[in-house]
Amino acid sequence: MTKPRIEIEYCTQCRWLLRAGWTAQELLTTFQDELGAVTLIPGTGGIFEVRIVDGPLIWSRKQEDRFPELKELKQRLRDVIVPERDLGHSDRKSEN
Repeated sequence: MTKPRIEIEYCTQCRWLLRAGWTAQELLTTFQDELGAVTLIPGTGGIFEVRIVDGPLIWSRKQEDRFPELKELKQRLRDVIVPERDLGHSDRKSEN
């Protein structure tokens, strides 16, 4: 079975490369056995989207009106690619 590939499209005008790179690193670390690749795609116009190639959009900054918390992004990705997987501390509710 082919492992899912992730694309992170980020706005170069907004200088979001570091955020995109950090997000990619976190996803690759968390899903090291489940992902085939994470690709960074330069874009413009305030875009920051995380999607599965030939699959669903996982996060859109414009639709959500904010950047994702990594915990939230990991949960959304997990729910699509390996729903049975426990994410450990990323699945625990934060106590406020």
